[in-house]
Amino acid sequence: MSLRLRPTMLSDLDWVASVERDGANLPFITPWERTQHEGAIRFPDSRHFIVEGWSPSPAGVPAIPHGDAAALGSGPAGGRGDALQRIGFVILQGCRNPNGSVELKRLVLQPKGRGLGRVAVRQLKAMAFTQLHAHRFWLDVKALNARALTLYQSEGFVEEGRLRESVRVTIDGADGYDSLIVMSLLDREYQARVALGLEAA
Repeated sequence: MSLRLRPTMLSDLDWVASVERDGANLPFITPWERTQHEGAIRFPDSRHFIVEGWSPSPAGVPAIPHGDAAALGSGPAGGRGDALQRIGFVILQGCRNPNGSVELKRLVLQPKGRGLGRVAVRQLKAMAFTQLHAHRFWLDVKALNARALTLYQSEGFVEEGRLRESVRVTIDGADGYDSLIVMSLLDREYQARVALGLEAA
């Protein structure tokens, strides 16, 4: 499945909220209020995207127009007879940071275990370093999110430190605290990966 990013519309926010509160995602994120998402859409320092995936359309059903997504250069167009589906969303912050430090604030994908997270992370790295001219692309991830940790490590992100027991989590009725792991990738590290062919789509 090819992925595209398009700017999130206000009309997408009910769907975004439902994805955040899905039981498969809720343990790993802190859901935002609608007003926070609206701010990320409108604030020039942020980028809020819907992640869309191409999948075959039923026979006789035309492809859904992809609109603004093509302008982002974030993936090849689907073929004739393919349709776009919303499969997740992304929030970037610090896009106008004077120190070139861009944060991957949130990446939530609904399909699990299909390798789509890796595809999305590579597209976001390319965007951060080539379009936003970042010096540092960083994120934090809950320690209990082992799948995401493994992905980010394999994609070149380096652990910088841990904010110990800094977020409260409730899972299956158990109430406790988890640590946030801060990770980053620098522009020279990204370019070295590109030179080695490690950033191929």
